[in-house]
Amino acid sequence: MSIHRKSKFEVNIMKEAGNIVALVHAAMKDAVKEGVTTKELDELAFKIIKSHRADPTFLGYHGFPATICASVNEQVVHGFPSENVILKKGDIISIDIGATYKGFVGDSAWTYPVGEISEEKQLLLKGTEEALFAGLEHMKSNDRLENVAGAIEDTAKKYNLGIVRQYGGHGVGREMHEDPFVFNYRTNNTLVLEKGMTIAIEPMLNLGTDDVYVLEDNWTVVTKDHKPSAHFEHTVHVTDDGPEILTKLL
Repeated sequence: MSIHRKSKFEVNIMKEAGNIVALVHAAMKDAVKEGVTTKELDELAFKIIKSHRADPTFLGYHGFPATICASVNEQVVHGFPSENVILKKGDIISIDIGATYKGFVGDSAWTYPVGEISEEKQLLLKGTEEALFAGLEHMKSNDRLENVAGAIEDTAKKYNLGIVRQYGGHGVGREMHEDPFVFNYRTNNTLVLEKGMTIAIEPMLNLGTDDVYVLEDNWTVVTKDHKPSAHFEHTVHVTDDGPEILTKLL
């Protein structure tokens, strides 16, 4: 495992990349409405990223055809935006966004309600977002990656939510996916966190089973029982004083 710890200069560029991602999320929050297509959201994200002299990280990544991942209801991650997917009241949509600025990546996902959603879905969103921030609390020097994973697992259990086990967080920097991989449950990982590490923490939790599978498009991941899934993610810088969230508005 090769973990590149970032300099202050590199972290500052990552903050710029993260700010662009946060600007797109702010626009998504306003744009997610009944009757909107996921293709329209994708086009809006592309325009904002390009207007800030950045590039959409996901577009073309291993052949991925879009700027954002737009995953509706039982779709967990990697959903394709489409003019045929029209948001309906009561849906939830997970939007994952990456922007590359001056050679560094910002990566963040959020799950949004479309109008009024069921109490079950509200609980799913609340629990998954809480799991993200429970994990983030441990992103400080001399803490352990296992404690990040454990905090996410404990929050999932508190809300009786399924944990997606095949996908997880990851280092971020010049590449979107760097070491280390971050499971959202305990695995006896011995890695000690050090100042300068930049890692995306991203719990993916389900209203039902842990189990997921990939559709025939070879990208879209869905829950096996077709119950809803939520996804919340921030890119974070490990410091001596605690976590510094890089994917937020400057």
